[in-house]
Amino acid sequence: MSEEIKVIQSRIERRDAAENRQRILAAAHKLFEQNGVDQVSMNQIAVEAQIGPGTLYRRYANKGELCLDLIKDSVLRFFEDIEQYLLQHQQEPPDQRLKGILKIYMPFIEKKAQLLTGGKGSASAKRLPYQSQNPLYNKMHQIAVELFDEMATADHPSPNSIFKADMLLVAISIDSYFYQRDVRGYSPDEILEHLCSTFI
Repeated sequence: MSEEIKVIQSRIERRDAAENRQRILAAAHKLFEQNGVDQVSMNQIAVEAQIGPGTLYRRYANKGELCLDLIKDSVLRFFEDIEQYLLQHQQEPPDQRLKGILKIYMPFIEKKAQLLTGGKGSASAKRLPYQSQNPLYNKMHQIAVELFDEMATADHPSPNSIFKADMLLVAISIDSYFYQRDVRGYSPDEILEHLCSTFI
């Protein structure tokens, strides 16, 4: 086989793989919106995408991996919103900026919780990590540390900003957030106020 034919064949394979990815993501998004992540099987996604199960599993080992790919764009848009907010409010005190970021974060996890957890109720799902290997955690942690450092003054030194940021992120993790909302009965606004009074 000539090199030219190999290059053409490789391009066709890459195009087919890209098309399959888009079909899988579109099918998963549709089914997840209609039924919830936990209620949808990988086989249902393959049928909806009109591909074979083998093709689906070659790209995604489980729903957790699929959810991670599906939510990438949403996470990027979320951080674009955060960066825009910080740019527009750079003259405000750091405690107000942190509160503003939390106001953006709350609706995000309300809307994207199932994808962020990768359908944790499914035995085959791989729960998305919410610690150091998670880009969402890392970026939020970096922002929180910088704002806590900024809040510290000579007269009122802040406790260890890294530890404080870790504790804040534990408090706003999906499990913790929904526990406060669904079990404790706090509204999102009340959760935000309690977080601010605790950490700011």
